[in-house]
Amino acid sequence: MTDASRLLPAAAHLSPAAAGDPDAAIEAAVVRSGTSFYWAMRLLPAPRRAAMFAIYAFCRAVDDIVDEPGTPAAKAAGLAEWRAEIDRVFAGRAETDIGRSLALAVGRFGMAREDFLAVIDGMAMDMGEPLRRPSLAELELYCDRVAVAVGLLSVRAFGTPPEPGRRLARALGRAFQLTNILRDLAEDAGLGRLYLPDEWLSEAGIADSDPAAVLGHPALGAVCGRLALRARSYFAEAARAMAECPRASVRPARVISEVYRRVLDRLIARGWSRPDRPVSLGKATKLLIALRYGLI
Repeated sequence: MTDASRLLPAAAHLSPAAAGDPDAAIEAAVVRSGTSFYWAMRLLPAPRRAAMFAIYAFCRAVDDIVDEPGTPAAKAAGLAEWRAEIDRVFAGRAETDIGRSLALAVGRFGMAREDFLAVIDGMAMDMGEPLRRPSLAELELYCDRVAVAVGLLSVRAFGTPPEPGRRLARALGRAFQLTNILRDLAEDAGLGRLYLPDEWLSEAGIADSDPAAVLGHPALGAVCGRLALRARSYFAEAARAMAECPRASVRPARVISEVYRRVLDRLIARGWSRPDRPVSLGKATKLLIALRYGLI
């Protein structure tokens, strides 16, 4: 049997008090992780909230396998364990606390197996040789795996209508991931990663593949500004999709969207000459967003 603690994110091991109740254990782990998504998730009714906590815990678990220290072989084995656990989830034989909570969510809300596997495939893209200067097609595939697939799982938990829900997942997932890429330029460069698209770098006259050299190039702002505009267009597309959904079903999406949109606005206002200068929202701002966009 798989050791459940090894499949939980390092910062989210289960507490003894939560043992015996997978949903309660997962929620406790999410609280300890400090995610800004927590209060958005809390806006959902209990069964849907439990489903979102399980999805979040799954994503954190597979993400940590790739990002934490370890050999490529060990990381590949960890992701393979999760692929097997997802198979067990859909066969009714989950062996981990996260898996058992996911099985409940799948039974209630009909998440698709391929979306869970797409998340794992996306994390695998960050294994081995760091991703540098992906083509626009590669960048889109990466965003679709690590973010849009999560969105497709999430809109099932939210209870949105299928068609606008799919459009919402696609637009918001891409908006979030592009914002993450712009926010984490310096951090990713330190890991040897560079997610800015090759075609746009070439058009701006940036030929280097070394992340640090690219971040110091005077034309960096042209590429980042272009990516920021694309992210803004996805936020606008997501807003149009949310307008077609019942208000209660998209309250968490509205809160999370507003948080990320404001981060993007601050990145644009900061500029790209010092991508190592951090940009974030304070807890008070996030709480006000949750109150304003989650309760109206």
